[in-house]
Amino acid sequence: MAPDAAGRPTRAELRVAAREQSRAQRRGAAKAATRTALLRVALPSMAALGVAGAAAATVQGEADQQRAQAAGRAPEQAAEAPDTAPARAAAQQVLAAGEADQASRGDARAPLSGTQPAGPAGGTALAAPAPAPEPELPKVILPVAQRGLGEMFGASGTHWAARHTGIDFPVDGGTQVMAVTDGVIRTQWNPSYGYMSILKMADGTEAWYCHLRSYKIRKGTVKAGDVIAFVGSSGNSTGPHLHFEIRPAGGGAPVDPLPWFLAQGVDPR
Repeated sequence: MAPDAAGRPTRAELRVAAREQSRAQRRGAAKAATRTALLRVALPSMAALGVAGAAAATVQGEADQQRAQAAGRAPEQAAEAPDTAPARAAAQQVLAAGEADQASRGDARAPLSGTQPAGPAGGTALAAPAPAPEPELPKVILPVAQRGLGEMFGASGTHWAARHTGIDFPVDGGTQVMAVTDGVIRTQWNPSYGYMSILKMADGTEAWYCHLRSYKIRKGTVKAGDVIAFVGSSGNSTGPHLHFEIRPAGGGAPVDPLPWFLAQGVDPR
């Protein structure tokens, strides 16, 4: 064999060399693809895409590697497979950062409309108590249903030792006599006033009903409008009528009942 023929590679050697060169090229392409996938995951802009984008890029790289191995274009050695640990670590960091950011935004959006002011000891402030209702004034009515007056307070005449000490309601005998307001009733006999009912009010003021025929309530608590007696002509009287007096607390002299009624919003005239 000639010297030139001895140093020339055979066809088999050429095929082996070509195969090795092709494998080296494919190995280099696979390494370049692995580095590109890692850079995509590690870039800061990947955080803006969220966890889904990072995971998709990692899975896509693994899928490409598997397809390349199946087609015989990528090396089958386990040492040459791309390491996905950095990508997964980066994805976990992005997930943790996203959850922290969402929690922070959720706290900032917490509604404040339902909060209540704190009380003196840090508790919830109590609502101010409603003011107590003002006590109602006693209701005052006329002693008989019929309006109209006869003899007035202070009138002079032969029927009285001095002057008239009350006002007269000229009504028929048997007419119902009513308590002019709330109070306590007692009864007694007087030669001049005849049968009497005396109503003592809460402030000590007394109302005297005189010349009665009979009683319905002799003693006890009554309310305004309760029937307590009946009109008559007992005592020093010239005919049936109701003689009505107002006497201040403490046993003072009688006062004119007309201004007292008018001050209570009742007009007997």
